[in-house]
Amino acid sequence: MGGAVHKWVKGSRRKLGAFLMPRVAPFVLRRLSRSWDVELIGAEHRAAVGDAPGCLWTFWHGRMLLGLAEHEGVGYTVLVSPSKDGDLMDTLLPGFGLRVIRGSSSRTGARSLREMLRNLRDGGTIVVTPDGPRGPRHSGSAGVVWLARATGFPVLPCGFVASPAWRLKSWDAFTIPKWKAKVKLVFGEPLYVPRDADDAALKDANEELLRRMLDAEARGFAALGEAPDWPAEDLAHLEAGL
Repeated sequence: MGGAVHKWVKGSRRKLGAFLMPRVAPFVLRRLSRSWDVELIGAEHRAAVGDAPGCLWTFWHGRMLLGLAEHEGVGYTVLVSPSKDGDLMDTLLPGFGLRVIRGSSSRTGARSLREMLRNLRDGGTIVVTPDGPRGPRHSGSAGVVWLARATGFPVLPCGFVASPAWRLKSWDAFTIPKWKAKVKLVFGEPLYVPRDADDAALKDANEELLRRMLDAEARGFAALGEAPDWPAEDLAHLEAGL
């Protein structure tokens, strides 16, 4: 009985979230974001891929709200998981002028893969959270670097951080900047994957991408004057790669 009630409550919350997300969240986020003190760090790296015929952006799943208002209406396409949580983002993102493709960086169907490739080759920008939709946090398959190899287009590693912020007790420490928060949008050096990269080189490229994403976030936290809000093993992983 208890399990059935819990399942009903969880399902009701999702339905309520799906109803409220497109109606309330854009308004609330816009009001919040107008109070944020946003600083771009490494803007030269973002500019470096501006003329590329296509580009992939990556940042961690828990930071997806931080750059939302800053990039409103730019026409980017976001890869959103086919999960129920993804359903909520599917209703939120179009309210900010962002397009959505349903799939994931590790398990993407043929239809969504073709759509991503077509978008990239038409000069589009695809935004991917490698550790979504279920983690573990700061992990990632080689799906993004596979796309980079297949197209020859760059991957722009991003690290978005904020303080003060609400951090949900979820696997990704989902972050919502508070009123008048300082937000650092950090762009790392773009990563290019050669067309002739073999499986070993692809694995190395994926490790390098994840390291650059961690490094971007670390620089953001340093600019805030705070320690990263990561598990200890992620900090050790970054330090080992430096």
